[in-house]
Amino acid sequence: MSEQRFEQSQGLGLHQTIAPQMQQSLQVLQAATMELRHLVRQELEENPVLEDESTDVSLEETTKDNEDDGFDEEFAELSAMDEEWREYMAQSRQVAPRRDDAEDRHQFMLDSLVVPETLQEHLIAQLGFAEADPQVRKVAEMLIGNTDENGFFHAKIEDLCFDLGIPLPELEAAKALITTFDPVGVGAEDLRECLLIQLDRLGKRHSLEYRIVDHHLDDLAKKRYPLIAKKVSVTPEQITKAAEFIATLDPKPGSRFSSGTNSYVTPDVVVEKIDGEWVVSLINDQVPRLRISNSYKDLMGQAASGRDVRSYIRDKIRAGKFLIRSIHQRQQTIEMIAKQIVERQSDFLERGSAHLHPMTMSQIADVVGVHETTVSRAVSGKYIATPNGVFEMKYFFTTGYQTDSGESLSNTSVKKALRELVEGEDHKKPLSDQAIVVALKEQGVSIARRTVAKYRDELNILPSHMRKSY
Repeated sequence: MSEQRFEQSQGLGLHQTIAPQMQQSLQVLQAATMELRHLVRQELEENPVLEDESTDVSLEETTKDNEDDGFDEEFAELSAMDEEWREYMAQSRQVAPRRDDAEDRHQFMLDSLVVPETLQEHLIAQLGFAEADPQVRKVAEMLIGNTDENGFFHAKIEDLCFDLGIPLPELEAAKALITTFDPVGVGAEDLRECLLIQLDRLGKRHSLEYRIVDHHLDDLAKKRYPLIAKKVSVTPEQITKAAEFIATLDPKPGSRFSSGTNSYVTPDVVVEKIDGEWVVSLINDQVPRLRISNSYKDLMGQAASGRDVRSYIRDKIRAGKFLIRSIHQRQQTIEMIAKQIVERQSDFLERGSAHLHPMTMSQIADVVGVHETTVSRAVSGKYIATPNGVFEMKYFFTTGYQTDSGESLSNTSVKKALRELVEGEDHKKPLSDQAIVVALKEQGVSIARRTVAKYRDELNILPSHMRKSY
């Protein structure tokens, strides 16, 4: 391949070195939309012949340069590519035209977005109204700066006392002050203390729940209810009831301030049913639209522009041309893959995730005419909006099983069936992995017990002995 070369590595064999342009092409293909926009911004800053399409500049023929053979032909190719790129983007917009109020709705969404308050900001605001000694307030502010996203302290109070030379009574007073703040449970050093703070605020300091958390948290996590009942001299039923109440507490009180809870994704592809047929539309609004500027034309025409200047401009044109071609190819590849997904997963679109069919990247690569790794890069971080919700394109690639009736089921569908079996089980006699194997077999799905255990772990479903209620 022209973009690749092989080098001998001191007798250690051949290793493949990817040319910088090919690296950029792969980076463009794999980048999510926001990453692509960042990459393009960098290129716009570094390459003077590149400009955003919003600038109304067209490519024209430049002054001939007899010393640079082939430049006119290369420039003509650039002009054609620029025209093709604009035509492609125009056609893409025509396929999925905006509604009249789309711009207003989009702007309203942007105007409605606010910068979320962080946990630290929330705690500092409460500290401003708290009645406390100035020195304690100062230490409390330092402790707030050492809380993690879940509301726990990064370090033990005793360690901070030793490391910072702050008297232990001041640290303890500052910590006690923070534990009175919202959200309840913030300012703890571990899960046990976090839950105890919440129980105390609920008036349950002398309750069975408090004793269980304080002395038997490990056994509680492993659902050893009979053992806990024996240790505290109550019945397993009482432990079960207490455990149910403890489960309503928040193990990560600061998590609601995490930026991850405010994140959203913009789909790259939209699938809609129009006149009885599924139609795939690319969302090109957020994809950078570039062209080669002709502002360098004056430099090319100046007598003072020597060979070095011309060589520099030509290199920048080639780099810009390759970036435009890479973005164009990225969009085409995503669209072709999306169309194959829609064609093969029509049952999912019509009837939901239980009807997702097995589909591999190798199968799509054969049809699209690219390598399997290209498909993997193209779907990475890309999202598709369907009537059933927004899914990462990777979601649709899954292995599967053949039912006794000859129907193909994806492992996603098998996992859904497994979860439904567990949700419908008798909690006093939960299904073992082998019992799930038998139940799935009755539905026509033959699956090994170790596979059930694997899927159960992936679904965060506990083993049967830990799901048992007493």
